[in-house]
Formats: sequence, structure tokens, C-alpha cells
Amino acid sequence: MRSVLYLFVGIFFGIVLFKSEAASWFRIYEMFQFGSFHMYGIIGSALVLGIIFIQIVKRSNSKSIFGETIGIQPKEKSFYRYAIGGICFGLGWALAGACPGPMYVLVGAGYIPILVVLGSAIFGTFIYGVLKSKLPH
Repeated sequence: MRSVLYLFVGIFFGIVLFKSEAASWFRIYEMFQFGSFHMYGIIGSALVLGIIFIQIVKRSNSKSIFGETIGIQPKEKSFYRYAIGGICFGLGWALAGACPGPMYVLVGAGYIPILVVLGSAIFGTFIYGVLKSKLPH
């Protein structure tokens, strides 16, 4: 049952990304050129809503729709770790023209060349998994 629910939520999220043009290479390029507020508005509103909902979950002892208590573990504070990760993510996003969520949306929309980017992202994730124990965290 959970898999079906996750599938429908993912499909809905993909439709929203596509219809809002968040998966559009042109919109992403426009954002990195500081030519439009469109993507910054989407990212900013997602950030604000995320902060609000995380605070609600932390303070209200919320449960998931399956009745499980939601627990959010505190993260280790480290500027350099997040700065280097953010730079790598941003560079990959700028080069590929899509971040991980929209890559799947673009495949679903029929943009076949994005399969090269998606395959490379999956391969990079696999390599990270292999090297994780040897990397400083």
C-alpha cells in the first residue's frame, strides 16, 4: 500500500514540477544568469514552507499517516562540509541543467538525452557508496 501511495505522490510532484516549469532547462539557465525570479521564487517558497513544517513536526510530536512518530535527528554542524557539497551540487546542476528531481520528470516528459545525465548521477551515487567509508565526514 505504501509503495502505491509513494508512486502517486511522486507522480503528482512530477506534474507540479513540469507544469511550474521547474524542470525547464531554460528556466534553470535563466536562474543562473540572474535573469528571472521564477526559480528563486519556487526554491524560496519551498525553503520557507520546509522550515515551517519542520518546526511544526518538531514541536508537536507529529505522527505520519501510517501512525509512526516522526523523529528528526539533529545534524552535525559543519560549514565546510555543506559548502563543498553545495558547490558540487550547484556545479552539477548548472552543467546538467537539472537537479535530481527534475531529471526524472524530464525522462517522464520524453526528453531522452537526460538519460545520460540520470545514468551519470546514479553512477556517481554508486561510487560515493563505495568510497563512503574512506571519505572524511
